[in-house]
Amino acid sequence: MSVTITEESPTGADLKLLFERHTADMHADTPPESIHMMDSAELAIPEVRFFVMRDVGMPVGMGAFKRIDDEHAEIKSMHVLTEMRGRGLSRRMLDHLVDEARVMGYRRLSLETGVQPTFIAARALYAKAGFTECPPFEGYWDDPNSVFMTKVL
Repeated sequence: MSVTITEESPTGADLKLLFERHTADMHADTPPESIHMMDSAELAIPEVRFFVMRDVGMPVGMGAFKRIDDEHAEIKSMHVLTEMRGRGLSRRMLDHLVDEARVMGYRRLSLETGVQPTFIAARALYAKAGFTECPPFEGYWDDPNSVFMTKVL
């Protein structure tokens, strides 16, 4: 497998499947008022760094982080295609996001994820990578459908 991760525009023409699958996963069992994902247009702003994982040129995963302030950023829209899971690609994308955030000078990286069964693997991945539960941050509220996690870099 020849996998690369590069910074790209979230509006790239060949990223449609990634965003469709990500959106479907977010809407699978989460109430609409508790879905906090950003679509491709919302991710195409200067405060966001967006990365695409490709396997022999085909987009198979994505991840981004959004600036909160000079020391704090939030992981957004992390997704690996279902058929590519189980190969360590999600961890590879997460490690890439953490490394890039650290290079940018961020001292903390946080995220919001769901409590539903759809998100069990994601929560385990984040915990294994050193993220711990925290209170809501930057515009979030105490939502019973959300889990908030953070990691000091």
